[in-house]
Amino acid sequence: MISSILIANRGEIACRIARTCRDLGIHTVAVHSDPDADALHTRTADTAVRLPGATPADTYLRADLVVKAALAAGADAVHPGYGFLSENAAFARAVIDAGLVWIGPPPAAIEAMASKTRAKELMGIAPLDVDGLTADDLPVLVKAAAGGGGRGMRVVRELDQLKGELVAARAEAASAFGDGEVFVEPYIEGGRHVEVQIMADAHGTVWALGTRDCSLQRRHQKVIEEAPAPGLTPELIDTLHTQAVRAARATDYRGAGTVEFLVTSDGRAHFLEMNTRLQVEHPVTEAVFGLDLVALQIRIAEGHRLDGASPPARGHAVEARLYAEDPARSWTPQTGTLHRIAVPDGVRLDSGYADGDTIPVHYDPMLAKVVAHAPTRAEAIRRLAAALERATLHGPVTNRDLLVRSLRHPEFAAGSPDTGFADTGFFDRHLHQLTAPVPDPHAPLAAALADACGRSSLGGWRNLHSQPQIKRYRSEPDGTEHEVRYRHTRDGLTAEGVRVVSAAPDRVVLEVDGIQRPFTVAAPAGSGRVHVNATTLTPLSRFPDPASQQAPGSLLAPMPGTVVRTTDIAVGDRVTAGQPILWLEAMKMEHKITAPASGTLTALHATPGLQVEVGTLLAVVEEEAQDQAALDQAAQDHAAQDPQEAASA
Repeated sequence: MISSILIANRGEIACRIARTCRDLGIHTVAVHSDPDADALHTRTADTAVRLPGATPADTYLRADLVVKAALAAGADAVHPGYGFLSENAAFARAVIDAGLVWIGPPPAAIEAMASKTRAKELMGIAPLDVDGLTADDLPVLVKAAAGGGGRGMRVVRELDQLKGELVAARAEAASAFGDGEVFVEPYIEGGRHVEVQIMADAHGTVWALGTRDCSLQRRHQKVIEEAPAPGLTPELIDTLHTQAVRAARATDYRGAGTVEFLVTSDGRAHFLEMNTRLQVEHPVTEAVFGLDLVALQIRIAEGHRLDGASPPARGHAVEARLYAEDPARSWTPQTGTLHRIAVPDGVRLDSGYADGDTIPVHYDPMLAKVVAHAPTRAEAIRRLAAALERATLHGPVTNRDLLVRSLRHPEFAAGSPDTGFADTGFFDRHLHQLTAPVPDPHAPLAAALADACGRSSLGGWRNLHSQPQIKRYRSEPDGTEHEVRYRHTRDGLTAEGVRVVSAAPDRVVLEVDGIQRPFTVAAPAGSGRVHVNATTLTPLSRFPDPASQQAPGSLLAPMPGTVVRTTDIAVGDRVTAGQPILWLEAMKMEHKITAPASGTLTALHATPGLQVEVGTLLAVVEEEAQDQAALDQAAQDHAAQDPQEAASA
């Protein structure tokens, strides 16, 4: 029997594994990097061991340090979670060789399936020959052979982009997984990402636990998942289950795994890969089948059998991944203090953060997963959208609004066999609509009235009480500025066009056209923000901040991160608008930083390895005058003329 488990991970999955361990009476050991010394997974474990350093490569990807930590803490088993070393066969062997129980598939099965190139060979699928690609083969997908989560993946639509994308994918894969191997496969447009959860014991039993649809993705990383996958025919479900079980039996698989497919609009299934670990989206399967998959993993590792056939599925479950990121600005990750996170009763919250925790720059920006289960798909979607809309999120910008709008979008919510279902191109088609600002016109007034009641003196300024009081706010993240006016009267606070029913520092009720609306107001100390229901506002001063003024053409870091490489340009070179200048790595993703305008590069402060904060000056591009740009264009046009015509001109 296992009595103590080291959880070789961090964040929400480490917390989720620890929760099952507590239910089973198993002692937990956490490992943590220096930035995670006071993280939630570190605080909630029974024992914690430091991994010196900050980056994943120095800490969570150091198999030797993790095994050493397990032995030092007296653990008798290791659970890898997902990501990091979870699909590393050498790590699994090191755990077993150290006399510890590995809660996962055999190393040989990991080797056979965790490398996507080898998995395709096992399934009889050959990857594309990079050297032999032609324009007719496009588009293609460059993909990391190890790991997952969308890292190390690039869609290539032009042949001249292939070389650069291969280099970028290798670098990102090596940083995220410690393995820079990549391969190329056809990229199927308009397909649905459908997968099968399997669970196998050491006695020959393999369960295929239904299907999941994970088609709503950004940067090839899943955002919304559901079980079962809607609209599949019984014949297709049987085919998917059969192939998934065949893959498990072919590798003598044990434990939890997921076999992923791309399903075309005409119902053909293409094998993608097998993930030899627990998936991020496993809670929707747990909800539908009434299982604890982590508990099953532990029981199988102890040598127990799966009891008979898999249980029947009941109802429908939908999961949304809550990220600290700004979808409207290229999914830019956000850091800072998460002052408050809470969701209404009736949904499941798997979180790696608690109130007051800091979101670090070194890791994935996912804050939590929110899961709703209901008898029908429509009810589950409605419940999840309402819970997210009513959630309390005080801190950095999140993708909450995108999630709510996506869940309520007709293409997703009302999908049917007749109209079709949302596919992996959903965000490509609808991102602008889903991120368009929809400001609450009365939220700034509610913030001002709450402030006037004495909650704080954030922002704004006051004139004489006989005059209207004026306050200005900027809504986040869209940047829209608002000016509101109100008065102090003998009867209390008043404002034009509304009736102030009540006002307190934390709650304001306004009546508009006979309808009363309550506003919950919070201004966490030190945040510089005011949260009014689901609206986030920044109080503005009457005068601009001189420190915010930058020279024209300044290229500022949009996020904290590390410069991983720069292009082959030098100060004095001419650049064009949109031309890549450098790449930042932040929260396990690479972000391309481009020239803001055409002109001359007059300064370049970024060098590989440099760590930067938000707003750090990276480079300066002196924009060329319009008349010079016109002359350059005229010269190019002249050079492109017929040689004889140019000679006679």
